[in-house]
Amino acid sequence: MSERAAPTYDLLVVGGGINGTGIARDASGRGLTVLLCEQDDLAAHTSSASTKLIHGGLRYLEEYHFALVRKALEEREVLLDAAPHVMRPLHFIMPHAAHLRPAWMIRAGLFLYDHLARRTRLAASSSIDLRRHIAGEPLKESYRRGFVYSDVQTDDARLVVLNALDARSRGATILTRTRCERLTAQDGIWSATLAAGDDQRLVRARAVVNATGPWVSRFVAACTPIRAAHQTRLVKGSHIVVPRLFTHRFAYIFQNEDRRVVFAIPYQHDFTLLGTTDVDFRGDPAAVAADPAEVTYLCTLANRYFRQPIAAADVVWSYAGVRPLLADESRDPMSVTREYALELEREPAPLLSVFGGKITTYRRLAEEAVNRLVAALGAGGPPWTSGARLPGGELPRGSFAVFLRTVERRYPYLPARLRLRCAHAYGSLLERVLGPPGSLADLGRELLPQLYEREVEYLTREEFARTAEDILWRRTKLGLQLLGHDTRPLEGWLESLPRASALASH
Repeated sequence: MSERAAPTYDLLVVGGGINGTGIARDASGRGLTVLLCEQDDLAAHTSSASTKLIHGGLRYLEEYHFALVRKALEEREVLLDAAPHVMRPLHFIMPHAAHLRPAWMIRAGLFLYDHLARRTRLAASSSIDLRRHIAGEPLKESYRRGFVYSDVQTDDARLVVLNALDARSRGATILTRTRCERLTAQDGIWSATLAAGDDQRLVRARAVVNATGPWVSRFVAACTPIRAAHQTRLVKGSHIVVPRLFTHRFAYIFQNEDRRVVFAIPYQHDFTLLGTTDVDFRGDPAAVAADPAEVTYLCTLANRYFRQPIAAADVVWSYAGVRPLLADESRDPMSVTREYALELEREPAPLLSVFGGKITTYRRLAEEAVNRLVAALGAGGPPWTSGARLPGGELPRGSFAVFLRTVERRYPYLPARLRLRCAHAYGSLLERVLGPPGSLADLGRELLPQLYEREVEYLTREEFARTAEDILWRRTKLGLQLLGHDTRPLEGWLESLPRASALASH
């Protein structure tokens, strides 16, 4: 295709993680024409390797990052309203280790955490007696006093998909498995070469967003004529999953001698999620994995608090993500700022690169990014996402509990676990996924436990899923439950689908 015949968009977004999809959603909702390309699957890397929390970052108060914590706490409220189906309020227990931090310091920090921003849905913090509280039962006897506070658990990969779905519903084109190979500029317009396998496509864009996460600096250096002012410091965060260490509904935040904190979170009913680490990383972000030293670190810290000891042999799954944090003067990776920076280069054409950030503040980051782009392009409407729900978030009275009771009445034949999982994943879109109420047979063949043909059809048709990994580890999170299970029935079903070019509009 000649450059003159290439389609022209207002905005090309490179990167299908939480920041890229958030920006595509915001921009398309303001009337800009948007194309997003992602070299792999949506949320294939850092955005699906988080601790699964929407939180203010309690420990950042100790670094005096009050503005960052306030911003995150404000966004926690916005996201609770926007997507109540993928947000779950969670109470965290902090056992008091007096030799690490005095009780008055913790109380002061929690008071700030409660009051830095408006809080309407979550309970305030308090002190508890671990000898009487149910959360004290799994802990060693030496922990007698603790504190409880509130934050939010989320499904990180689904949050990315929801933003992509909303962007597409507002006119954006989403291309997965499509790499941006090169950017050149002429007369203030970018020409981008997109590649999907052996297929190539040329598109033009009035502005480009570089939301490639840990590849942000590499993309600018290798694919554009621009030299970035900011640099990233790549920090690896690893997590381990073990058979559940407690049966109650609380989570834990544990302090360590090195000033780090580690979370122990109930995960998918049968497991406990432990993380994260903070380790400088210099390898390939696409090949990141938890190393033995990190696994040992997390097990050792857990064993300081829990009665039931764990070791590397107990780990059923581990994962790691590379966080592209802003390079600063900090020697300790834990102290590197979690604030973000947006770098807008106007010559030879507008290129906005996203440095840093965290999943909790993605919507605010997207809003600020599009504000700058609207000013640079001289087109586009005002901000709109702060009061808008994400797909599936239109629940009765904004309550997941009320919604779940409705689902139980409409779909009584669904197994309880399947009903709960689908209600959380799809919210008010559930009927589009499962069809109108009928019988379990209407869902087609059970390809894998809890996974029926009707849902897989929806995921491949509507949610950009193409492989078993996309479906099991990002769209449904069933991969952990099905470890060791023969997935060939699902793989065979997917292979039977007609293959369209990845560069076709989805």
